[in-house]
Amino acid sequence: MKHRDGIFATIALALSSFALAGMMYTDVYLAAAGTEARGVNALTHEVIGGGMVASADALAKTNSAAVQQ
Repeated sequence: MKHRDGIFATIALALSSFALAGMMYTDVYLAAAGTEARGVNALTHEVIGGGMVASADALAKTNSAAVQQ
């Protein structure tokens, strides 16, 4: 039983490694990875630059002005 589990685990690891390597060399994976990197970069610049905080402050002021009217 122990040997059979080891053989099964080895075969599963080999097949999943082969499938992952095959997926990584496709153009779809490269395009998705590039898009994700650009999105993370844009989000980082937005958060560090304070654009999100300023937008939230402006929205809060607009909402409080609307409530007071």
